[in-house]
Amino acid sequence: MLPVETPPAREASRIELKIPASSEWVRVARLTVAGVASRMPFGIDAVEDIKLAVTEAINNAIQHAPVSGPSSGAGTALVTIGFEAHDDGLWIFVSDEGRIEEELPVLHSKPRLNEHDLPEGGLGLMLIRSLMDEVTHEGGSDCDTVLKMFKKLPVAQA
Repeated sequence: MLPVETPPAREASRIELKIPASSEWVRVARLTVAGVASRMPFGIDAVEDIKLAVTEAINNAIQHAPVSGPSSGAGTALVTIGFEAHDDGLWIFVSDEGRIEEELPVLHSKPRLNEHDLPEGGLGLMLIRSLMDEVTHEGGSDCDTVLKMFKKLPVAQA
């Protein structure tokens, strides 16, 4: 019997979409994320969760993006959505040109959704954290704000 070779791990595929920081472009991003996630072995419910999380992240980026951005050149700030497909799941990066004055905490845990604990604002981020497996922030006063989200692929049943 010949030895069975394990196929090499595929290199991460990166796709990037830049849209104006305007609500009329959110639908384009939703269609893009649906297409990317559908090419992976996610179920329909997982694709819908990913679309909702990305929509919330983009709306948050639009809300906090400056009126004009340094890379837009046309007077309108941009939101960048990046996708990286890996063997174990999908990383999604939503970046805006907004600057923050304080360091954002790293968010890894799922929120406890208790109605008495809900903040007045920030429900979108809480929703994102409940839909995705990992969520982190990066940003500062001298760089873009980036929300990174990861959705694990389902474990294959043997």
